[in-house]
Amino acid sequence: MKDKAIKRRSMLQESMIRLFRNKTAMMGLLIFAIIVLSCLFANFICPEGYDAQDIVNKRIPFGTKGHFWGTDELGRSMLARILYGGRYSILIGIVSTIISAVLGIVIGAVSGYYGGTIDNLIMRFLDIFNAIPSILLAIAISTTMGTGLFNAMLSVGVAAIPRFARTVRGPILAVKEQEYVEAAHSIDASTVRIIFCHVLPNVLSPIIVEITMGIGNAVLIAASLSFLGLGVQPPVPEWGSLISEARQFIRQSPYLVAMPGIALGALVLSINLLGDGLRDALDPRLKN
Repeated sequence: MKDKAIKRRSMLQESMIRLFRNKTAMMGLLIFAIIVLSCLFANFICPEGYDAQDIVNKRIPFGTKGHFWGTDELGRSMLARILYGGRYSILIGIVSTIISAVLGIVIGAVSGYYGGTIDNLIMRFLDIFNAIPSILLAIAISTTMGTGLFNAMLSVGVAAIPRFARTVRGPILAVKEQEYVEAAHSIDASTVRIIFCHVLPNVLSPIIVEITMGIGNAVLIAASLSFLGLGVQPPVPEWGSLISEARQFIRQSPYLVAMPGIALGALVLSINLLGDGLRDALDPRLKN
């Protein structure tokens, strides 16, 4: 007799199936993977490095044989500078998002779980920062702390904490009233254990989506800081600083501005496409 039992898929399996069926999300993942791998293997693609100068061949136009991606005002390969610069842009985006996610999740979890006066105090304090756009807050922090890679990551990360805190707080307000949380209370489980072992695992969906979308936003803010001279400083070829350095040649050699701008736009677009796909895949109301 054949076994007719139906094997049910887990929520994670269902979410992954929906994600992989989303062609737009897969296109975003493919673009993101190509950009990341190209930047990681920049040493092999451009062994000359990003700072090798060739004054004789300066500002060679895009598409020229032998220098297909062109060169900048000092004869440095634009392909090398974009690939090496992508490392810093991606690093800032990931590290700053980790900083904001960790701190924001802890703050939002404490606020949502305890509620009452603690919730009001924390939320009113975060409202002050929410009244300031993230880019302006990052500029203020970076101006106070100074320039550099570490300070740029910290500035961008701190500016995004309120967004993560609010993302976490809302679902926790609903989850903390569930029966399994009351059961954990009844066996005298510690507050830390209840929050991190019983509450947070059940609100992971919005957190994952916010982290994914936050990376793209962090990359844009970091590029803006570098463009204004408040982030990563030359000769490090971060994409924002590349655009800033090339703006004086925008009429004579527009490709110097366009190419890092296209790379930045492609990275952020790919992350947003993937984030949209994750949001749809993790939403139980959108089951096929």
